[in-house]
Amino acid sequence: MAEEKKEATVEEVAPKAKKAAKKEEVKAEVVTKKETKAFAKPVKHDYDVILEPLITEKSMALLQNNNKVTVKVSASANKIEIKESFQRLFQVGVTDVKVVNVLAKSKSRGGRYQGHVSGFKKAVISLAKDGAIDLFKE
Repeated sequence: MAEEKKEATVEEVAPKAKKAAKKEEVKAEVVTKKETKAFAKPVKHDYDVILEPLITEKSMALLQNNNKVTVKVSASANKIEIKESFQRLFQVGVTDVKVVNVLAKSKSRGGRYQGHVSGFKKAVISLAKDGAIDLFKE
């Protein structure tokens, strides 16, 4: 009787092992089928939205530590336009966009001459974990 019980347990274990093997195969297929998102080609409008990178100590620290890029953008651009344009231009994923209007400042030189620095709109763009860009390509 003890032998019969052992045979029954072996038969019960075998189907479970087969099911586990099938699940592992399915998981492996899912992992291999993971697609990389292809971004569209840039259009002329994208170059009107993203004007230039903003290079400061703070923006460089954000780029190195937090994977965030700071750029000057068109004054009329909104977050959605900025995100889509950046993705098309640099072919990287964007997770978040923060927008700030930098106000104009008046500057004096030598106490006698006064001028002003124009205001602009800047965007801090958070890149996806796997996304990285090189702003200083030669």
